[in-house]
Amino acid sequence: MVFGILIRGGLVVGAVYYTRSAGVWGNTEQTEKIYNGVKTQLSPYFVKVTNQLPFDIPPLPKAGEIRFLAKHYYNVGVKGTFRFVHMLPCYAGRGIKKVKDTFEEFSKSPTSTGSGIGDSTTKQ
Repeated sequence: MVFGILIRGGLVVGAVYYTRSAGVWGNTEQTEKIYNGVKTQLSPYFVKVTNQLPFDIPPLPKAGEIRFLAKHYYNVGVKGTFRFVHMLPCYAGRGIKKVKDTFEEFSKSPTSTGSGIGDSTTKQ
């Protein structure tokens, strides 16, 4: 268990160190240069793959669009988290009521349905 945690921690530290040395965590101009460099390096492979696929793949988004989308989805996630925290007492109350009703239903004695199937009192 400890060995696994050390391995995972080492991988995280290595990933952060590599991305920092590559300049991902630098200023926006440096990050945009890295993005454009990766986009340029991957474009031949991208063309090769798109020729083999039976459908069209949309072009990679511009850096400004990526920033907008990142902000948008970050805000959506934050709003959703706060909405969940806001509604948590309601969800908990409903869950507790459902559990209570289920236990009350199980605590009742079973009633006879009168179907006659499996009863020893039915005539044959």
